[in-house]
Amino acid sequence: MATAARPDAHSSPVGRGVEPLRAGKGHSFLLRKLHSLSGIVPIGAFLIEHLLSNFEALKGPLAYAEQVKFLNSLPLVRFLEVGLIFIPLAYHALYGVYIALRGKANVIYYPWSGNWMYMMQRWTGYIAFVYIIQHVIRQRFMGVSLPEHPGAAFHKVQMELSNPWMLAVYVIAMIAVCWHFSYGIWLFAAKWGITPGATARRRFGYLCAALGVILAVMGLASIYAFVGPNYKNAPDDVMPAQTRLVQPMPPQANLTVEIETHA
Repeated sequence: MATAARPDAHSSPVGRGVEPLRAGKGHSFLLRKLHSLSGIVPIGAFLIEHLLSNFEALKGPLAYAEQVKFLNSLPLVRFLEVGLIFIPLAYHALYGVYIALRGKANVIYYPWSGNWMYMMQRWTGYIAFVYIIQHVIRQRFMGVSLPEHPGAAFHKVQMELSNPWMLAVYVIAMIAVCWHFSYGIWLFAAKWGITPGATARRRFGYLCAALGVILAVMGLASIYAFVGPNYKNAPDDVMPAQTRLVQPMPPQANLTVEIETHA
């Protein structure tokens, strides 16, 4: 009985190349895991905090200024800003764009819900990427410095949103960011094995959709606080810096000076 001979490794026609990627091996696996995790912590946590802080604008310019002042008075706030916000956000955004550019959504030939979700996640990521860059530059590094002048925060945002085009950008970006984050939570749970099975993923999808709607409504309500009729023409700074005043001379001293002058 003839048996199949085992091919010799040296006589294999397959040439030398890159070893195929397997789960748990290779840099791509680790980078994708870090990308998925960073979208939840710390970026997702910061997004929720940011929306809650902006929600204070509904209480008026002073309440919003006090929130900005509180955040900038936290211990090691600049280290937290760079280490837990800017660096993770830059990694998640840049690597996310890299992944999106390498992928392909064939919604025309395969109009499945998964393909549509992938395409929406990719395009909302692009929108968020461009919006966050301009938002950080304009609000953090241009014009009045809010860490030093938190009382000017409401007026600064209000002036930016007074431009109808910029207002449209904020509204579109707010919806895109909230959608991207809520679907990102669903993807995170599926990829990390938190929701095994189609039933668990479907039920968790409803929760993620509800969360996305709640966050979007909060964000849009905050935008309305800046452009609505309740706080029109907010003051330039509701917390003006306290200047050092010269103490007036006591009445006895003034009288003494006046007597000596007429002597």
